[in-house]
Amino acid sequence: MRAFVTGGAGFIGSHLVDSLLAGGFQVTVLDDFSTGSRHNLAHIPSTAPLSVVEGSVLDAPLVEDLLAQADCVYHLAAAVGVRRILDRPLESIRVNLKGTENVLEALKPGVPVLLASTSEVYGKNGKGALAETDDSIIGATSIRRWLYATSKAMDEFLALAHHRERDIHAVIVRFFNTVGPRQTGMYGMVLPNFVQKALKGEPIQIYGDGRQRRNFTYVDDAITGIRRLMETPDARGQVFNMGGGEEITIENLAIRVREITGSKSPLQYVPYGCAYGGGFEDMRRRVPDTTRLKELTGFAPATPIDTIIARVADHFRGASG
Repeated sequence: MRAFVTGGAGFIGSHLVDSLLAGGFQVTVLDDFSTGSRHNLAHIPSTAPLSVVEGSVLDAPLVEDLLAQADCVYHLAAAVGVRRILDRPLESIRVNLKGTENVLEALKPGVPVLLASTSEVYGKNGKGALAETDDSIIGATSIRRWLYATSKAMDEFLALAHHRERDIHAVIVRFFNTVGPRQTGMYGMVLPNFVQKALKGEPIQIYGDGRQRRNFTYVDDAITGIRRLMETPDARGQVFNMGGGEEITIENLAIRVREITGSKSPLQYVPYGCAYGGGFEDMRRRVPDTTRLKELTGFAPATPIDTIIARVADHFRGASG
């Protein structure tokens, strides 16, 4: 089996590549290394059946050529991180929309493809556990935060349309705060930022009042989930939440990070305006309902947050040592 992974040098992508190689796949990675890193794949032996191509999903002829021999496709390449999206809105829209269109157009009927989407598509819907059929509540177009949510929702519409009209076996996964080793805090990811600050004894910066409630998904759980979905024919043409089962406030996350790392870092509260500029909007609560995933595959992410924090801390300790 030959797997094609866009964004395969990224955080989630590199863990997926590890899993696919361990499962006997030949893997081709396409990555432009704008947010991914060659270092994420450096541990893989040179004898492994892995081909890494530097290029962009915006290059339609390249995508078509690489997809020609693929038996399955994982489309993970996308704009990453709130801060990068706010800083580079036009690039984010192009990569998300045109990149996904290039992948879907190049696919042959019957080839399974997993599209990485995001919990951001729910927007400001802050009700209890969010099911895949719940409404998206998106803010004004003048608020750049929502361009990512809107563009990824459009990606989902594209994938579902190709599934219905061209028999493209699309599976859509909405990731909820996937975390773990190899993730950096460079683009605003909260947990690696907290852990790195704690290990250095520096102030842990909490944006807003810290009462925002989130769930975090350990990357190995996410990889298990998406692999199972791709192996399940009934998943095709459906959308699935991929999120952990433990809800926590951002403030309590910072406290747990400090306790688990043995840090004395003070907590520092930073207004959103100081962190992201004026007009930034956030949601008070975003947690997933993973019933659909569990009922179909028998699996749902369940690694406890304390275990996740400890593993992330171990990773950064090892990286600095």
